[in-house]
Amino acid sequence: MLAVGEALQRILGTVRALGAERVFLLEALGRVNTEDITAGRTIPPRDNSAMDGYALRAEDTAGADRENPVVLEITEDVPAGKSPLYPVRRGQAARIMTGGIIPEGADAVLRVEDTESAENRVKIFVPVAKSQDVRFAGEDVRSGEIVITRGKAIGAPEIGMLAAIGCSMVSVHRRPSVAILATGNELAEIDEEPGPGMIVNSNSYALAAQVLECGARPIILGIARDNRSDLVEKFENAAGADMILSSGGVSVGDYDLVKDIMGELGKMDFWRVAMRPGRPLAFGMLQGKPIFGLPGNPVSSMISFEQFVRPALRKMMGHKELFRRSVKAELAAEIKKKEDLRYFYRARLRKEGDRVIAAVTGDQGSGILSSMVKADGLIILPESVSTFPAGTVVDVQVLREF
Repeated sequence: MLAVGEALQRILGTVRALGAERVFLLEALGRVNTEDITAGRTIPPRDNSAMDGYALRAEDTAGADRENPVVLEITEDVPAGKSPLYPVRRGQAARIMTGGIIPEGADAVLRVEDTESAENRVKIFVPVAKSQDVRFAGEDVRSGEIVITRGKAIGAPEIGMLAAIGCSMVSVHRRPSVAILATGNELAEIDEEPGPGMIVNSNSYALAAQVLECGARPIILGIARDNRSDLVEKFENAAGADMILSSGGVSVGDYDLVKDIMGELGKMDFWRVAMRPGRPLAFGMLQGKPIFGLPGNPVSSMISFEQFVRPALRKMMGHKELFRRSVKAELAAEIKKKEDLRYFYRARLRKEGDRVIAAVTGDQGSGILSSMVKADGLIILPESVSTFPAGTVVDVQVLREF
């Protein structure tokens, strides 16, 4: 039985980032860039005004105040998108809108609130410094400058920058396709009434949602019954995806055939991890694709995904940050556990000043899906300790903001 860290190391040592594809700009959101992107234009292209006001010569405003305003001649209006027609000379000013190009000769902008105009004259009530409220050409980006580096995850600011430089297509790592297969004679489809002793196949949908949260593409293959021919057929069909996830059938019962078939069709790396929930986890390769045999209990399946599948998918998508963020928190109550296993307790998190308090979400059974619904994070309790008194500071993997 492998330790959690060793299992994760083996998995991440096996998976590789997928190749690149060119996509439309908005389709690149959340994905990882595969090449340095260079600006083909300067932003802003010309010196322009940061606000509505008057473009003028700063020296002309020296000594101006409410009692002794400086009066300047207005030469023209300069709206955004229009080139000025006249230079600004001594004793002159151009009325200018935000984004308007600074006329030749002007070296500052005075906001309209500090002026008063009548016909073709403007009274200046405050002095301005040279360069005040001028946005200079290239102060954001210069032509030839690298604006997005290879390996950077693309968010909304990067989308805006790429649009600004006229880049409509982006090369990013391909999104993995993930085949999802649930196994078990006891499973019913989501829209059918379960018979006696049957349960609805919730795992496929929870796993598909987790895959989507990662930015990958889930492919739900339905249910494979606990017989060899059905399992072999479903796994062979799944091999066209970039990754394969199955849930159930990896324990030691007479009907737990998944790990054996994984070994027959591909190559098994390991089975069982020293953790709770999620101990009966299998991992290997099938036709060069990573395949995970996740436990059948819904909480075990989801927590195993968080610890192993999610970082593997993020690595396949080229991300450098593979793991969810973690915080230090104080336990609200004592927790006791077995030694030699790493435990993942579902917890509610709350802030009390600078402290974070973690309270267990009730019954922690691996079939209690409501314990995940109530959870903001997972308390991670190390293998070597069995008792954690109230107030103990622990690591918590954050699942959602609190």
